[in-house]
Amino acid sequence: MNSPRKTQADTGAPGTSGESGASRAEADASRRRAQAKRGTKSDRPYLDGKILVAMPDMADERFARSVIYLCAHSAEGAMGIILNKPARVSNFPDLLEQLKILDPKDGITLSSAARDIQILSGGPVQTDRGFVLHSADFFIANSTLPIDEDVSLTTTIDILRAIATGKGPDRALLALGYAGWDAGQLENEIQLNGWLHCPADKAILFDRDFDTKYERALRSIGVDLANFVTVAGHG
Repeated sequence: MNSPRKTQADTGAPGTSGESGASRAEADASRRRAQAKRGTKSDRPYLDGKILVAMPDMADERFARSVIYLCAHSAEGAMGIILNKPARVSNFPDLLEQLKILDPKDGITLSSAARDIQILSGGPVQTDRGFVLHSADFFIANSTLPIDEDVSLTTTIDILRAIATGKGPDRALLALGYAGWDAGQLENEIQLNGWLHCPADKAILFDRDFDTKYERALRSIGVDLANFVTVAGHG
């Protein structure tokens, strides 16, 4: 899952910034969570742990009707995982064999939960790298980023081994690539009515009903797609 890095050149497009802003956002988000545990607060709100919903008139086809879970957001930038776009590689057991995590000769029988792990196209940045979004019942020191009380992100291959052997998280998805924004870019896009945002619904995060996630996310903030009127971002 740590293959050679790939960044995007078109940094002005939604969600396509290089990894530097997103990486800084992850680090800053971790610091802010530590502050919260100590009883201190950040000087302004951020959207990590929430869902972004593309406006129906999103011009960039890569993000049309996208539902994105924001894993990190800070003054340094943001990164998130698209939740409703299945990847072309859809068979998790085959992927484990390709990564040499699972050898058919070993006779390991995957659980039904492991076989059903969804593989998503998480965004246009670092599409050759895997990101596992999962329930917070699984943690690897120095590898897992807690996003909120219920959801974490792990990017090392160890979590795939744990899933393969039945020792992984209760709920998980694997995303290839992510969406990233540089400092201030996401805020600007929201101001320009590019995105709506809402609290994260765990069903939208982890279920496999991809075709309805967009409409469900809109309904959660009171927007009927059939009667849509362009409005500013919601929280």
